[in-house]
Amino acid sequence: MDKRLLDILACPVCKGPLVYQKSSEELICKVDRLAYPIQDDIPVMLESDARQLPADEEVE
Repeated sequence: MDKRLLDILACPVCKGPLVYQKSSEELICKVDRLAYPIQDDIPVMLESDARQLPADEEVE
């Protein structure tokens, strides 16, 4: 994930920062506990495509 791209991307729900999780190829919003997938090196920033993180799942 390009660091410059990560610096300008924000969660579409809360407009907060995202964390890149390399192991799952997802961008994580810690506030909303949503994981946005990255497909073919392109972040899919749609709330409808985001995965809700379970309460017991740790974020790197």
